[in-house]
Amino acid sequence: MNKTNIQQWMQNYINAFMNGDGEHNRNITLKAEHSKRVRREIHSLGTELRLHRRDLELAEVMGLLHDLGRFEQFARYRTFRDSRSEDHAALGVKVIKQYKLLGNYSSADRRLILTAIAHHNRAHIPDDQAPRQLRFTRLLRDADKLDIWKVVTDHYEKSAEAGNAGNGAVELGLPDTPGVSDGVYRDLMQRRVVKFSHMHNLNDFKLLQIGWVFDLNYTPSLRRVYARGYLDRIRAVLPDDPKVDEIYSSVNLFIKNALPVDGGPAGQEVRLVL
Repeated sequence: MNKTNIQQWMQNYINAFMNGDGEHNRNITLKAEHSKRVRREIHSLGTELRLHRRDLELAEVMGLLHDLGRFEQFARYRTFRDSRSEDHAALGVKVIKQYKLLGNYSSADRRLILTAIAHHNRAHIPDDQAPRQLRFTRLLRDADKLDIWKVVTDHYEKSAEAGNAGNGAVELGLPDTPGVSDGVYRDLMQRRVVKFSHMHNLNDFKLLQIGWVFDLNYTPSLRRVYARGYLDRIRAVLPDDPKVDEIYSSVNLFIKNALPVDGGPAGQEVRLVL
């Protein structure tokens, strides 16, 4: 299959998961729309990073298929929380192989796509990846985070306006209780991505999402976070709390120091301008 065939196949695959359950269908649609936007996001980032046309196609395929495992995951377990079901990235790789979706690509390109998808949700990227593999894995992780920020900020704001209990699948079933967990606070003040085991409530989850800036790889990605105001929007739905204020100030200082005043070269990585 080529990129167009994969897109058509994927739509048919997703349609098969739709049923008469409104909540179920909303969550399937949520991930379907997310996958389409990640495809566009990774193309935009790749263009700014000056990828060649062939590499842009590979990046788009990664973006489109990166969450393919989410549909079976939700249908089977009614959750998007990997720790309570199974690794959705690994599940997606199985589906891709089962349906031979990458049959028209070379073995090297198939390995590139599958490895990036397998690692897009890991806490850390393995150190033994080749430079080309590492670049695509980083690119996919950045594009995925950028759209997840859109999904969660839209969700939090709509929930606040409606005064409803939100969507348990988006919020991973976490309780909306007061306070911030000490482990989350320590992780973020040390500029580390929050460990899932340290997360105990919805405030922790929102702060984890703010802390994703520490795991971004490319300067254009960080510029997008800043320009779209994602962190400000998450802060607006967090409580007045000294720990939250301290974390938010620390993250903003990190962004200020990480972004070059003149914008920097288009292909520059965040870690190289710190």
